[in-house]
Amino acid sequence: MSALPTRIENQAGRSLTAGEIFEITRAREKSLSRLLILYITTGLTFMLLPGTFLGVWNLLAISSHRAANSVSAGWVQAHGHAQIFGWIGTFILGIGFYSIPKLRRMNPFALWAAWSCWALWTTGTALRWLTGVYYFHWRTILPLSAALQLAAFLIFFSLVSGHRPQDTGKKSLEKWVLVVIAASIGLLATLVVNLGASLFLALRGVSPDLPGTFDQRFLVLEIWGFLVPFVWGFSTKWLPVFLGLRPTREPSLLVALGMNSIGVLMAIADWIRPAAAALFAGIVISAFALRLFEPALQAAKTRGVHSSFPFFVRLAYLWAVSAAALGIWASLIPDSHGIWGASRHALTVGFVATMVFSIGQRVLPAFSGMRLLFSTKLMFLSLLLLAIGCTLRVSSEIIAYQGFGAWAWSWLPVSAITEMTAVTVFAGNMLLTFKSCPPSAGIS
Repeated sequence: MSALPTRIENQAGRSLTAGEIFEITRAREKSLSRLLILYITTGLTFMLLPGTFLGVWNLLAISSHRAANSVSAGWVQAHGHAQIFGWIGTFILGIGFYSIPKLRRMNPFALWAAWSCWALWTTGTALRWLTGVYYFHWRTILPLSAALQLAAFLIFFSLVSGHRPQDTGKKSLEKWVLVVIAASIGLLATLVVNLGASLFLALRGVSPDLPGTFDQRFLVLEIWGFLVPFVWGFSTKWLPVFLGLRPTREPSLLVALGMNSIGVLMAIADWIRPAAAALFAGIVISAFALRLFEPALQAAKTRGVHSSFPFFVRLAYLWAVSAAALGIWASLIPDSHGIWGASRHALTVGFVATMVFSIGQRVLPAFSGMRLLFSTKLMFLSLLLLAIGCTLRVSSEIIAYQGFGAWAWSWLPVSAITEMTAVTVFAGNMLLTFKSCPPSAGIS
């Protein structure tokens, strides 16, 4: 960290001493930590209640009826929206705000913008979940929820785009930043499409449920166009340091991003088979670019986390490859509903959630006031249960839904309870971490 200046001037023109600068800086860091904790706690709430609990309820109903279409499409879509936007989206916004150097300046406006963004995003996401479950005044609330989410993102985007990195001698942005920018464009596109679809349904629809064919394409945009590039971007920034990897093959990473973007556009155009092939190529090239499965240059940095951390990060990328391979399989045969579902679950839970459980428990305690993770054993337990639950869910969904074996229907509730236990342990570990005092607490 660079040294603080010995004297600066406040807005009234009076020079501030080094001690005053230190106190102001420390107060701002505390405010940023509280802001991040609010975003992460909100994300955990969406993950547990509107997201995972409703997902488990849906799966129990599907298992008891032994029919994938036995649950309301609105409930399924509400569950997915809570997980993608309520959980992961809120995490991303919180980490993004914490990482913007502009928020560390003395002008309080940027912090107020971040708080306003939280209020708009949380309200919009909660309203979207309510309309999917209860249909309460949905013709008004559905487009309102989409507009609130888009407004929140535009506030975030205005702060991010207004930041100019310090001159480091480089003539172009780092490659991981380019990947995150692409992911942000994917999120913006998702929110714009969501608003357009909400307005259409409010004016001409019979319910707030997205039509099946449109929903499948929208999911590709949400997951592959938004979530996957974000994970790649943060992987490029953090994994070489955390896992001691060799330098990232940056040209290959951009090729992976290009293949992924092409795959998303093809899927939206309903060119399913070439889209599946492009997405598979992109995920394989991304693992090659990150050099995840090559000998590391040095030992992984596992201080403060469980020693299994590197294993689960690599397992997450294996899940991503499996998800893309299942997508190719599903595109080649008719009536492949179960395989498509297994592919999505392998990607969202096996890849995205495992990366969040791994990286989140590695970086969020430090971001939240230099705290230490409450329990490394709970970290391992959450990752282990998540891996077991995802394995049961992916395999049973293929076997049961595709009619390969009726006995697999009984695995579905087991997978649901196992994954719910995993996310509960993860959330508990993070909340106990936030509740604990930082090592420097009480030191003046």
